[in-house]
Amino acid sequence: MVDELNTDFWRDRPVFVTGATGLVGGWLVKRLIEAGADVVCLVRDWVPQSELARSGLFDRVKVARGELKDQLEIERVLGEYEIDTVIHLAAQTIVGVANRNPVSTFESNIAGTWSLLEACRRSPRVKQIVAASSDKAYGSQEKLPYTEETPLTGEHPYDVSKSCSDLIAASYAKVYDSPVVITRCGNFYGGGDLNWNRIVPGTIRSIIRGKEPEIRSDGTFIRDYFYVEDGAVMYMMLAEKLAADPSLAGEAFNFSNEIQVTVLDLTERILGRMGSDLKPVIRNEASNEIKHQYLSAEKARTRLGWKPLFDLDSGLDRTINWYKDFFSGDNAS
Repeated sequence: MVDELNTDFWRDRPVFVTGATGLVGGWLVKRLIEAGADVVCLVRDWVPQSELARSGLFDRVKVARGELKDQLEIERVLGEYEIDTVIHLAAQTIVGVANRNPVSTFESNIAGTWSLLEACRRSPRVKQIVAASSDKAYGSQEKLPYTEETPLTGEHPYDVSKSCSDLIAASYAKVYDSPVVITRCGNFYGGGDLNWNRIVPGTIRSIIRGKEPEIRSDGTFIRDYFYVEDGAVMYMMLAEKLAADPSLAGEAFNFSNEIQVTVLDLTERILGRMGSDLKPVIRNEASNEIKHQYLSAEKARTRLGWKPLFDLDSGLDRTINWYKDFFSGDNAS
């Protein structure tokens, strides 16, 4: 996987990662370490089951404890560790949590983003910033797939937080010449996701425990699923591209396998790949969620030469194996 990247670019490069204990963050840090980067992680909460802790990677990175919205602390970290490259993944990513706790979501996703970007603006050594937005930033649209020209019109709390953080990043690039590029991805899945109300980890855990998997929606919601290891490589590739071509600053790129899968279809696919005859239970309880989403990745293909390394089935197989290992032995308790 690292062969897809320029290890000379990453060797000894000081890299600051926010959201390192999250789903994508753990895999990203692993790839950065393999490429020889000097990684600094911002960590708010200690999550011992995270991929970062579980794989022992915490022993191979520098850890700064703090809140993303603490601009002075972020400035301190960027300055003291002489950071060149920033990859900003930290966010409150659960739609249900956003619906119940909009203020904390806005603080994390919006205030956290402007605090980071302002700290970077005041830190002249920072040369590249890759900021994670989301397909949710587009809101609900009649015309699909989303392209990068689709307006950002989030309405529900989580979607609004991503629309706002996306626009803030673009503003810093436009007004202050901040070297920031924006990513908009579909629903990430993969080993290390400990948010069990998400469809992939929740379904796999239920099957492993012999319980019927539950679907919160009516099962017809359509999403664009993107494997986490593809995401990790993509973030690194985009930082390399930005370093080679600073004119990419302010640009946004969709990254996607360009597939449309209903929640029910995905659940049944996981059941089949795990050899289970359990039947899903459809709760039909979802609210304030977008019904149909998928992305065009044409711009990333043509401008960046990007393509995914995994299709849905190969990504699911790797994900299932991760959770089987996670729930085996001592972890099962």
